[in-house]
Amino acid sequence: MQQFAQFIPLILLLVVFYFILIVPQRKKEKELKNMIAALKIGDEVATIGGINGKIFRIKDSTFVLESGVGVNKSYITVDRSAVARLVKEASNTKEVTPIPEAIDSENEASEENND
Repeated sequence: MQQFAQFIPLILLLVVFYFILIVPQRKKEKELKNMIAALKIGDEVATIGGINGKIFRIKDSTFVLESGVGVNKSYITVDRSAVARLVKEASNTKEVTPIPEAIDSENEASEENND
């Protein structure tokens, strides 16, 4: 019985750490997954690598982000898991943006190579 009594403080410490550290972390991960699932075209996001951009196209497991202004726009493909946070939600008005030919030709070429 004395041996069991020696482990009671250790067990209580583990339980306290579980509720202080692990439970909030799981809650935060769940909120992030829900946020990523709710992203739509036009939302501005920041990636874990520090890239900020507007979601231009959504694929199964990737986003195409548009970054830059005017003629200096660039497009980059990132995994969904690389999105760290939502910076700004898209407005309700839909703007029709022409798809740059370079992006379409890259996507068609990569899709042909995957088949």
